[in-house]
Amino acid sequence: MVVHADELQEQFIRASGPGGQNVNKVATAVQLRFNAALARGLPERVREQALKLAGSRATKDGEIVIEAGRFRTQEQNRADARDRLAELLTRASEPP
Repeated sequence: MVVHADELQEQFIRASGPGGQNVNKVATAVQLRFNAALARGLPERVREQALKLAGSRATKDGEIVIEAGRFRTQEQNRADARDRLAELLTRASEPP
């Protein structure tokens, strides 16, 4: 199973909640979008299971949207979002 870099879209957004002086000024949260419906490296069974596991994070067009904003830096939030996507895809690839 392979996720190609061109299949991921990242957009940095403002994090909600407490954050000190930078709250609502710096876009440190990340919104990661992965189009599972068009992913070249996913077997059909894994694709279907990933969308099912994503639940409300999956769009009707087959995109999985993960928002990560619990850290104070873009780099940490980017890594967190990618880790969460990898975890979801790993769970989806487990045998039934």
